[in-house]
Amino acid sequence: MNWRERISVDPLVCHGKACIKGTRIMVSIILDNLAEGVGEMEILKSYPSLTLEDIKAAIAYAAELSRERLVSVST
Repeated sequence: MNWRERISVDPLVCHGKACIKGTRIMVSIILDNLAEGVGEMEILKSYPSLTLEDIKAAIAYAAELSRERLVSVST
């Protein structure tokens, strides 16, 4: 899976937030849904222009970001 083929960042689309190419569906929306326990099939029903590969690309993009930057976590 090469997420770069499915994710775009364009300052003129959704204020430069990462989106699925050709849509205004932000990666963060997909990830928020998954984090809330919404299943992939339900996400696909809510956003018919998405594919399962788009959801996987969003996850891969998030994984890439997590390797690039530390996020402070309180213990």
